[in-house]
Amino acid sequence: MTAATITAGVAAGPERVGLARLYRAELRWIFRRPRTLVVLGLLALVPAVIGIGLAVANSSGFGPSDGTQAGDGGNGLLSSAAGNALVLPIAALAVTLNLLLPLTTAMSAGDALAGESANGTLRGWLLAPVSRGRLLLVKSLGVATFTLAATVLMAVVGVITGLIINGTGSLFTLTGTTLSFGEALGKIAVAAAWVTLQLWAVGAVALAISACTEHPMLVVVSVLAGTIVSAVLLLLSAVDWLHPFLLPRSWDSITDILRDPMPTTGLAEGALRAACYVVIGLSLAYARITTKDG
Repeated sequence: MTAATITAGVAAGPERVGLARLYRAELRWIFRRPRTLVVLGLLALVPAVIGIGLAVANSSGFGPSDGTQAGDGGNGLLSSAAGNALVLPIAALAVTLNLLLPLTTAMSAGDALAGESANGTLRGWLLAPVSRGRLLLVKSLGVATFTLAATVLMAVVGVITGLIINGTGSLFTLTGTTLSFGEALGKIAVAAAWVTLQLWAVGAVALAISACTEHPMLVVVSVLAGTIVSAVLLLLSAVDWLHPFLLPRSWDSITDILRDPMPTTGLAEGALRAACYVVIGLSLAYARITTKDG
């Protein structure tokens, strides 16, 4: 939110500062930043680079001859994505979900509160006739929209790349079932929605951290550390009692979307865990921002 927009809101009075207006202004501020466009461009390159790399490797005899090989997690999906237009976009989402997508989400959340606090523009928000709850809602919607745009962009580029390289005749699941184009798009949409929900959970936690600091990089580093530590803890059987509380616990379940019939236990567990993180993260952010000095 720019200082000019805040000033206009103050002059207009409380009754003219509507949520839709604030949301539009927030989106303009987010998507006009050069680094946002650069990040989205780099994310769009990921599925294209993966698809081209797998096609080159497959044509050289180093890749699998078909896409029916089942894999666990993003790395296993990569071997199945060669020659399969359905697997490629989901494999790209699975690979980036382990680190890159959470980091970009943390970057957006860090700019939303900590970045504005560091620049002094957050004080204008707090002095304007905008409640702090509405402020957090607008910032949360901005982060949610950015993560949704990033996920959908990767999925769309992945679909286009897969169809260009492999054609519409290569739409089959990991269990070998051939799907129609519409059915394949439905599975990709489910994967994109599920990944977006996981990123909203990361964004909620990042917003809670962002509300407590004036350093956006601290938010990014915290999310990076949390992701790495969680991945390490998930490998340790000595702390298996902690595993159900770790957000990345179900991230490998994205491969279930590529099976027919599609198992829903892991996906539902991951969605429920992410929803809990969203509620807890936003509650902590609200508790902090409502007690923050103007």
